[in-house]
Amino acid sequence: MNNLLGIKTPCEGEAQSLKADYGLAYLGLTNLRKVYWNLPTESLYEEIVFRGEARIARQGPVIVDTGKHTARAAGDKFVVREPSSEEHVWWGQYNRPMAPEKFDELFSRLQGFLQGRDLFVQDCFGGADPEYTLPVRIVTEYAWHSHFARNMFLKPATNDAYRRHLPEFTVLAVPSFKAFPPVDQTPSETFIALNFDKRLCIIGNTGYAGEIKKSVFTVMNYLLPLRGVLSMHCSANVGKDGQSALFFGLSGTGKTTLSADPQRGLIGDDEAGWSDQGIFNIEDGCYAKVIGLSEAAEPQIHATTRRFGTVLENVVYDPVTRVIDLESDERTENTRASYPLSFIENAVPSKMAGHPKNIVLLTCDASGVMPPIARLSPDQALYHFISGYTSKIAGTEVDLGKEPEITFSACFGAPFMVHHPAFYADILKRKIERYGSTCWLVNTGWVGGPYGIGKRISIRHTRALLNAALDGQLDGVEYYTDPVFGFQVPKSCPGVPESVLYPAESWHDKAQYDGKYRQLAARFVENFRKFEDHCSEEVRQSGPKL
Repeated sequence: MNNLLGIKTPCEGEAQSLKADYGLAYLGLTNLRKVYWNLPTESLYEEIVFRGEARIARQGPVIVDTGKHTARAAGDKFVVREPSSEEHVWWGQYNRPMAPEKFDELFSRLQGFLQGRDLFVQDCFGGADPEYTLPVRIVTEYAWHSHFARNMFLKPATNDAYRRHLPEFTVLAVPSFKAFPPVDQTPSETFIALNFDKRLCIIGNTGYAGEIKKSVFTVMNYLLPLRGVLSMHCSANVGKDGQSALFFGLSGTGKTTLSADPQRGLIGDDEAGWSDQGIFNIEDGCYAKVIGLSEAAEPQIHATTRRFGTVLENVVYDPVTRVIDLESDERTENTRASYPLSFIENAVPSKMAGHPKNIVLLTCDASGVMPPIARLSPDQALYHFISGYTSKIAGTEVDLGKEPEITFSACFGAPFMVHHPAFYADILKRKIERYGSTCWLVNTGWVGGPYGIGKRISIRHTRALLNAALDGQLDGVEYYTDPVFGFQVPKSCPGVPESVLYPAESWHDKAQYDGKYRQLAARFVENFRKFEDHCSEEVRQSGPKL
C-alpha cells in the first residue's frame, strides 16, 4: 500500500511489537513508511479490511480476489544461474535461467519502487523436523498475503523467538510491481525469480498466493536432497497403529481430500520430507482446492470454508448475505482455501511420523483406462514416480483450458523440482529398499470412457480401496497382472464391486478401450525417453510393454 497521506492504520501502534532484531537492512530496503512485523491473525484481519484488500464472508473467512492471475504463472518462474548452484539445477522448462546481473537490475528497481510504502513481515519456518527446519522470512505488500503466510508456515513459539529469528531465505512478494520485458528479458511483466546465492526470491505482478507457498517449497526441494532428505510433493497421514502413508500427486488428484481421513491423523496435505528418522510436514497449513467441495464427502475441509482465519481465494459470494458459493467457477476453476492445519480435527500436532508403510502415487487418468488401484514393485514405483502421469485439472495453471490435459510431471511436481528427477528418484529408491514400503498406483480419474464420456471414479470407492490397502486387507487377495503395464491389480476388495477393478468392463466398446490404453502406454514410453539415460535397466524395463 502506498500510503501517501500517512493515514494511521488500525495496527500501526503494534507494528513493531514482534520485530526481529535482524531487520530488513540486508534487503537494502530504505525509506519505507511502515513495516508491520509478525502481526497475529486478528490484527491482520483489521489491516486487510482497512486497506480494502478483501471482504469478510459469513462465519468469518476472508475472501480475496487475486486479480489477473488465479493460478501459478509457471512460464514466468526463473532460477538465477550462478556458480554456487548451477551444477545442481535441472535447467529447462521449469527452471529457466536468469543472469545474475538481470536479477540485480530487477531487484534494484523493486527496492526503489518500495520506498514510501508499507510492508508486512512474517518470520516463520519450513520443515517440522527441528534437524531440517529452514528459517524463512516472508515480506509482502499485501496484508492478506501476510495472513496467508501465517496460515501456511510454521511459526516461532514465543515472543523472544520472534525477536531472535534469523532468516536463511527470504521471499519478497510485491504484486503491484511489474517487470519490463524488453529490459529484463522476461516473457511477460510477471516474474518469480529465485536466487540461491543471495537466498532470496522476488515475486511481482501476481497476487496468487500459491506463488509464495511454492517458492518456499522449491527452496526446500533444492536444500533437503543435498542432505539426503527426500522432499516430496505429497500429503501424509498416519493410522492409529502408528503406520504412516504418503500420497503423491499433482493438484486435483486428491492429495488433500484423501489424506484428510477422519480415521487417520493428518501430518500434512501437500509437502513433506523423508529423513532417516521418518517423515515430516514442510508446512503448517493446508491450501485446498474448493471448487465443488462436498460437505458430505469432505466434511472437515468443507467446514474450514466457514471459519475465522481461513483465506478464500477467488470464491464467489453474495455481496449482501456474504454466503459463499463453492459450486461457482465464475472467477476460476482453481478456487482455494488456505487454513491452519489445526483446523483439521485429527491433525497430528508434531507434524511428524515414522517411516511410511505405504506409498500411494495418485493419478487422475482422463483417458478412463487405468485401474482404480494397482500394486507396484519398487522399480515400477520409480518408473511411475519419474513419469508423474496425470491430467492437469482446469485452473491450476495459467492458460489451462476447461478440459483436463494429459501430462507427465516428473516426481508428481516437476515445476517445483530443482534437481534432476533421477536425483530424487535415487533417494526414493534407497528409502523404499531400506524401510520396506509397499507402493500403490491409485487412479482418481475417469471410468467407463474418457473425459466427456465416462464419469469420475466414486470417491467412496477410492476411499474403500485405499483403506483396504493401508489396513493390509489387500495383502491376502488374488491379483491379476495388467497386460499392458505389468503391475498387479486386486481381483476383489471389501466394499467395492468387482466390476470396478476391471476398467475394461465399464466401456461399451472393448476394442476402443484397448486402443485407448495402448495410446496411453505409447505416451508413457515416449515421455520416459527423456529420463532413460539417468535410470537403471531395471527401472527402464518397468514401464508398459507394447
